[in-house]
Amino acid sequence: MDWQPHVTVATVIEKDGKYLLVEERCNGELVFNQPAGHLDPNETLEQAAVRETFEETGWHIELQGVVGVALYTSPHNQVTYHRTTFYANALEHDQQQPLDDGIEQAVWMSYEEMLASSDRMRSNLVIKCIEQYQQGHRYPIEMVFE
Repeated sequence: MDWQPHVTVATVIEKDGKYLLVEERCNGELVFNQPAGHLDPNETLEQAAVRETFEETGWHIELQGVVGVALYTSPHNQVTYHRTTFYANALEHDQQQPLDDGIEQAVWMSYEEMLASSDRMRSNLVIKCIEQYQQGHRYPIEMVFE
């Protein structure tokens, strides 16, 4: 059997005590997630994080470092995802940028609002990554190399 995990990226972006999330359709339900997506061919992890964040939110960002790396197996499709989560600064919002298919909107939520909506998180990784970020799990961007 030829098994390979799906390589994905996500980005934690904090501004004024709130975190940038996307409200998206997944398995017929509206859920919240960090801006995230799959690595494209010939793309670095950093390029994927910047691209996915822009495509899903319209925000231009500057990556600052890495929050962590996780393996997650979806209970919906049994696919295993290898996820690298970055953290970044929000620079500028392009209100004209059409959002990716399946993305309803980009929203800023406080940690408390996220906890109150925990049943609507796409996976446990969403809140876990915020908690890691809050606890100081912030590593230099140079730890990722291609």
